Amino acid sequence: MLAIRERELGPGDHLAVADALHLVALILDNKGAYDKAEPINRRALAIREKLLGPDHPDVALSLFNLAWLAKVRQDFVQAELLYQRTLDIQERALGPDHADVATTLNDLAVFYNQRGEFDRSIAINERVLGIRERTLGPDDAGVAKTLNNLARGWELKADYRRAEQLLIRALAIWERALGADHPDVANAADGLARVYATMGNYAAAEPLYRRALAIRETSLGPDHTEVATTLNNLAVLYRQMGDYSKAEPLLLRDLAITEKQLGPDHAFVAPTLINLALVYQAQDQIGRAEPLYRRALAVQERVLGPRHAAVGVTLNRLAQLLARHPAADATAVEALFRRAQDTLEQAVGPDHPAVAASLSGLAAL
Repeated sequence: MLAIRERELGPGDHLAVADALHLVALILDNKGAYDKAEPINRRALAIREKLLGPDHPDVALSLFNLAWLAKVRQDFVQAELLYQRTLDIQERALGPDHADVATTLNDLAVFYNQRGEFDRSIAINERVLGIRERTLGPDDAGVAKTLNNLARGWELKADYRRAEQLLIRALAIWERALGADHPDVANAADGLARVYATMGNYAAAEPLYRRALAIRETSLGPDHTEVATTLNNLAVLYRQMGDYSKAEPLLLRDLAITEKQLGPDHAFVAPTLINLALVYQAQDQIGRAEPLYRRALAVQERVLGPRHAAVGVTLNRLAQLLARHPAADATAVEALFRRAQDTLEQAVGPDHPAVAASLSGLAAL
């Protein structure tokens, strides 16, 4: 597509080439090829800035994509700057209640959730909710999406009752607006199940996860990545319940789908490997858990970089696993704990609970 556009239009900068670059970058994003997507996004941005000026809404679209990539890399300073520049352009060019403004605010709220700045995330989602209720009406599916996102902020703040009420409202709106078997209904059911699981209400969580799974299998197909996500969530529930015989086959199916659809080295493969390792670890099957942790670690280091917080958490889990082995190499285990501690301190700061877990592991040696 890109090559065709460039041949058709000839040398020089053309908006049609920038549009094609934008689409190619989105495809690469969806495949997890973030390193390839970034230079393509930057080229699209340069063309748009040159031909349209720095304050055009299409420039904001390229900035938004670059902000998202910076967020994935955990370059939080750069991501925040890019989101803010995107928002400034959109608000001036389109107005404060435009749909694109709400979309950028929504992603910025997710960004603040990832940084642990839950109050900022909630405040932004409240603004998005106001925009969408004013422009779309209180019962629109877009409002339900914002309620779902707002619930996530309250969930992360451990205000599960407030999250529950928002998700119940989102679920009702989506059921009325889209029908009981729409994939968005599965999103609310999945989120509500997660909240109940966190509250220890496993009896309420299980049927919601199973409903989400049935909807996604029917509407998206049995091998869709969203089906894999639900399988993972249901498996985690069974692991929390101590029902490892139910958790294991769900995670194996999740892993097979994810590898088939995204490839064996995609970032989404790592969490499934880790959850499967946790199932084996809980049963003291160290020999089955260790290679899964090591493979997850290799994927995370390739995709996210060796200094990413997720790498630190996996190093810590691997160290904790090996420390339980009767023939553990204490020196090697200590090295893993210290590497985990160093990685996490740089990624999330010395006061994060994950750092304390590494220090606890070191103290126990």
